[in-house]
Amino acid sequence: MLNNRKSYPVLNHCIYANTAAYGLLNDELLEWRQNHDLDYLVGGSSMKIESLGLIGETRQIVGEFFKCKKDLIALVPNFSLGLNMLLEGLDSEEHILLLENDYPSVNWPVESRGFQISYAKINEHLEQNILEKVRNNSITVLALSLVQWINGIRVDLDFLKSLKEEFPQLLIIADGTQFCGAFEIDFENSGIDVLGASGYKWLLAGTGNGFFLFKDLAQRRFTIKTTGFNSANAVLTAKNTIPFNKHFEPGHLDSLNFGSLKCALEILNNIGMKEIAAHNENLSKKAGKGFDELGLLNNYVIQRNRHSTIFNIKDNNGLYNHLKEENVVCSRRGEGIRLSFHYYNTVEDIDAILEIIRKMR
Repeated sequence: MLNNRKSYPVLNHCIYANTAAYGLLNDELLEWRQNHDLDYLVGGSSMKIESLGLIGETRQIVGEFFKCKKDLIALVPNFSLGLNMLLEGLDSEEHILLLENDYPSVNWPVESRGFQISYAKINEHLEQNILEKVRNNSITVLALSLVQWINGIRVDLDFLKSLKEEFPQLLIIADGTQFCGAFEIDFENSGIDVLGASGYKWLLAGTGNGFFLFKDLAQRRFTIKTTGFNSANAVLTAKNTIPFNKHFEPGHLDSLNFGSLKCALEILNNIGMKEIAAHNENLSKKAGKGFDELGLLNNYVIQRNRHSTIFNIKDNNGLYNHLKEENVVCSRRGEGIRLSFHYYNTVEDIDAILEIIRKMR
């Protein structure tokens, strides 16, 4: 993984522990974007019309990367817009289970539409909390983030699969924005019915691109009303034969943004998601052990078997400002400091952060 650090100039002057806020720009992606816009500069509409094929190529690689049929993939500018379009097509009688204090763009769109809602607590017993709510409350939909944005708690994908096997009619909608690109997922063989994500965090694709993946059966639960000329691929006679996934693409999709997603996925593929996931698992264990030894983690994080690479540590004695002074890029979230590590980080980065904290004590 060390060789890949050369592609991220930011790492030359800081310890970047903020991928949960924004992923870094790869110099290969920068070059692609510059060439794209240069072609647009000199080619005008001809270039843009020719680039329409790039959207199909992006859909193809998204399907291959996450193991989903390409005609069940919707390309969207970001997760939040996609979820709002999706929920507009969901029956108002559904009883939806959310997680307490989940990402606002997951919970708020549900809460604003008048569904019956229950909540499960996020703690060391997260999966058991979800199971008990589903078993005892006539839940019909579960909507949650695969990784929690504040504390990094990561839901067990095997649990979601077993939950779906026990409750096959339960519709599971997942936000993978803090998961996809950091760890592997086989959507078709998962328990998830709908998986959405924005591309600007762990996928390192920049802003303005995202996707939603659907299972065949999931389509039957929604009546999507969003539509536009692009939904029909600019065919006037196709208004009444629009495929399910194209309802989420009513207007033109930007070739720069979605070409960036394609390029970013190619970069991750070239490195290898198995290698990236294994590296990130190692970073997770290293950081978790170090922060635990310093007494900086909440008990419910310590007691879980697996965690993401996002950690929220206690902000003692002005620690956040001190980390900034030491060129550690991180974020304030909740009552603590959120540090997040990706494949371009090293165990040495974590050791350096731990040493900074020790010296401050």
